[in-house]
Amino acid sequence: MSAPLNVLQFICPTGFYGAERWILALARNLKPTEVICHLAVTTEPGNDDLEISNQYRKLGKTVFEVPMSGRFDVSVIVKLCRLIKNQQIDIIHTHGYKSDILGLIAARLTGIKAVATPHGFENAEDWKLKAYIGLGNQFLRAFDSLAPLSKQLCQDLDTIGVKSHKVTYIQNGVDLDEVEEQRLCNNNPIKQKKTKKRIGFLGQMISRKNITDLLNIYDELAKEHDNIELVLLGDGEDRVELQRHAETLASYPTMDFLGFRNDRLEWLHSFDIFVMTSTLEGIPRCVMETMAMGIPVAAYDIAGIDQLIEHEKTGLLAPLGDKEKLKAQWKKLLFDEDYAKQISLNAREFVLEHFSGKRMAKDYTNLFNSMIVRD
Repeated sequence: MSAPLNVLQFICPTGFYGAERWILALARNLKPTEVICHLAVTTEPGNDDLEISNQYRKLGKTVFEVPMSGRFDVSVIVKLCRLIKNQQIDIIHTHGYKSDILGLIAARLTGIKAVATPHGFENAEDWKLKAYIGLGNQFLRAFDSLAPLSKQLCQDLDTIGVKSHKVTYIQNGVDLDEVEEQRLCNNNPIKQKKTKKRIGFLGQMISRKNITDLLNIYDELAKEHDNIELVLLGDGEDRVELQRHAETLASYPTMDFLGFRNDRLEWLHSFDIFVMTSTLEGIPRCVMETMAMGIPVAAYDIAGIDQLIEHEKTGLLAPLGDKEKLKAQWKKLLFDEDYAKQISLNAREFVLEHFSGKRMAKDYTNLFNSMIVRD
């Protein structure tokens, strides 16, 4: 029997969101007799108490924290190379444009294989960040293998020149044990104290999430209904600007920006509907969790989301930018309870059948083994 592969998951965390939770789901479901899954994360001044590190250690697995002096500190490559050699890593598995650049260079310097999983491409406006993301996209062409989370991301890789033989589509998966535990919980004080219909969002507050549309749609709906409220969980570089915009809206007193929450599943369980207005996604984990929780979803019809939501069967979809139509769909799910219940049941069945974390881990184990020539 062959010895297990040593795989190093590498990410430069921006919080504790989809990519970070995805890594946890993969690590939890990989068989240690086949793949030993370590984690390396970069830390920056003021950002050294990382939730992903805490959660990964709870799995009984090893975390290596690699200090960076700032946002674009390339000296981390030397530290990463040392870590790869000391831990006898076979494959580095990167997540995000920054980790793609740093991880690939370290892989080439140490002679190991490198695989990247694009979780979604960012449409940043800041020129420096945009240039860095563009550089990261070019680096993807030099990886030994890529495993995007959606079919649309496979097409996106083709447009930036990644050779098709390097791309393996592995359908996203999620570990739903925590979701199921919360779904069956009858003692949720957050849900019990609710007095209005609750519209909810959970995710990063970054440009591609297009949260301004979400706020504006809610404001229009609140003019028609005084028994609704909006709860937003998550943090990100756009949060301050979004809150400033929200303060200009008449409905602002019925909005709550809660930031990052450890009790996010309790809050998710309290939602009457989950809404997204993203312009760009992979296959969002938060939507999979919401569907498994039995909460109906309404969102813009974009690539990635359309792999989870079939319009009028597992959720409701509006054309990108059609705020009036999306508002009507929110109303339908909020106030037609029988319809919302049927949509939710369909969605839950779909996610449980097609997006298993165990299936995803098995597919990645096969990919890792295909990258290594064993004696």
